[in-house]
Amino acid sequence: MGYVFDHKEAEAYDQWLNQRGNQVALELENRLMLEMIQPLCGKRLIDIGCGTGHSLLPFLDKGAYLTGVDASPYMLDIAHAKLGHRVELHRAYAEDLPFDDNYFHYACLCLTLEFVDDPRKALAEACRVAKDGVFVGVLNKYALKAINRRIKSIFRPTVYSQACFFSIGDIKHLFRMLIGDVPIFWRTVCLLPGRSQPFVYRLETSKMLQKNPFGAFAGIMALPVPRFRTTPLTLKVVSNRANPANQVISCPGHSTGTHMIPHQMDRAASSD
Repeated sequence: MGYVFDHKEAEAYDQWLNQRGNQVALELENRLMLEMIQPLCGKRLIDIGCGTGHSLLPFLDKGAYLTGVDASPYMLDIAHAKLGHRVELHRAYAEDLPFDDNYFHYACLCLTLEFVDDPRKALAEACRVAKDGVFVGVLNKYALKAINRRIKSIFRPTVYSQACFFSIGDIKHLFRMLIGDVPIFWRTVCLLPGRSQPFVYRLETSKMLQKNPFGAFAGIMALPVPRFRTTPLTLKVVSNRANPANQVISCPGHSTGTHMIPHQMDRAASSD
């Protein structure tokens, strides 16, 4: 099940995201996610652990069919008020998604694995339901920001007291265990302070800086090979012991259903 946000935590989290400094970081994270998941028009995308809907906002005008799932009904209430009927929302756990194999083209787990009981199973479910790509966004455990959050949570309980932090290598290892040697690529953002300054913001969006493995937010994208659940079936073989020479066949051109035995067909041909 993992950690499920209650009503107060859901509201506090949404308010925290709406703060100016956090909005800039969120914009960089969403921009990175959008750039790594392409193309989108006409595709189906699921956001697993969609929270209050902030990570779905950049996809609204891209022509994709959007679905969001979260374990917290309070998070989903806020997401519905924000997104309306433009996104299909469901209450579900990341480790047990109520969708068929390969139903979606893309799956996103943005700051989700940190709060689930079984990250491996949650990622396996994402790989099961998505056939074109799986995007994982995590709080990079090797970033200074993540280290600072972990230290603060020791002295004062925060939502991050319940979180499990990951590195880029951790996520790549999980992908390799689940779906083998498939293409995986990654980028990071939120490396520099003062991101609200235009010059720093431009640096944060540069591909060169995003190849630094110590950004506070890491995006990892895997392109899985479609897999299917299979059920063995018992095949029943019916033995036909009839003599092939005496089999009755249908004569072409006789729409009335008249049947002739091969030696009868020969006599009919000679009489013509």
